[in-house]
Amino acid sequence: MITWQEGDPRVVWLSNGRLRLGIVPALGGRLLSLSGEDGRELLWRNTELLTADLRFTEGHVHRAVSGSLGDWVNYGGDKTWPAPQGWDRDDQWAGPPDPVLDSGAYTATTEEHDGTAAVTLTSGDDPRTGLRLTRRFDLRRDENAYRLTLSARNTSDRDVRWALWNVTQLAADGEGGTYVGGAERVTRLLAGTGYPEWEQRGDATFVPHQDVVGKLGFPAATGWLSHTADGTTLTQRFAVDPHAEYPDQGSRVEVWLEHPLPEPLAELGDLDPPARIVEGEVLGPLTTLRPGQETTLTIDVEVRTCPA
Repeated sequence: MITWQEGDPRVVWLSNGRLRLGIVPALGGRLLSLSGEDGRELLWRNTELLTADLRFTEGHVHRAVSGSLGDWVNYGGDKTWPAPQGWDRDDQWAGPPDPVLDSGAYTATTEEHDGTAAVTLTSGDDPRTGLRLTRRFDLRRDENAYRLTLSARNTSDRDVRWALWNVTQLAADGEGGTYVGGAERVTRLLAGTGYPEWEQRGDATFVPHQDVVGKLGFPAATGWLSHTADGTTLTQRFAVDPHAEYPDQGSRVEVWLEHPLPEPLAELGDLDPPARIVEGEVLGPLTTLRPGQETTLTIDVEVRTCPA
């Protein structure tokens, strides 16, 4: 079932009796609420900016933002960006923030057929990257899973080379952590206050919740990652291409952790973490796109209640 919630901002809700998704086109096409049958919120959302029904808190006004990381308005949730990230070269995405792909308004179309409710979100054309991003959510009746199909189309008149990069923010306070399927090949990518610690557990690498600001990359990821906390597991599954080139030293998955600090991190553009957050990040291969070409990435997301 699809319902529109009018107000500021406008929200489209998808529900099937088992999952409920709240999507806000005006905020970079974000998925900002995901709950199961018990109604508990599974995503991290900035409650200083958005209420439980995804309306702006009193006094908050949304604007498209550019600048450094310290200027980023982090609403939370699930969003799509281009990779690699960076501020040194033209072939790096200098965000967030970003006034088109991250904080710009996306258009939304909806459809229902054969027991499936779908929402397709489309960004504006970004002159910096040359890209137009599309995010499509498909929710089938009576399933505790949804499909997220991403695409990036080159709308410029030049060749561009990017990878799709989907970022899901979840709360990282209390017990829990993230499993990444694959051999124990871990790349230390970024240390704000340090690198996250990890351990191998069977056929996966486990990154527990911890107070650190930093990122790990997983070049041997086999196509799944799961976040477990508070009795619920959220699993993302996707295809990997063992012959393709991936961003960030070959990372197919990345895990970022952050927590509040006494003062912003000057070495990270004055990043000021608002909460204990873990990001599960799925990356597609780097792809050269001629004008009019596009690349796609499909992620199947499943929610399960953990056994007691």
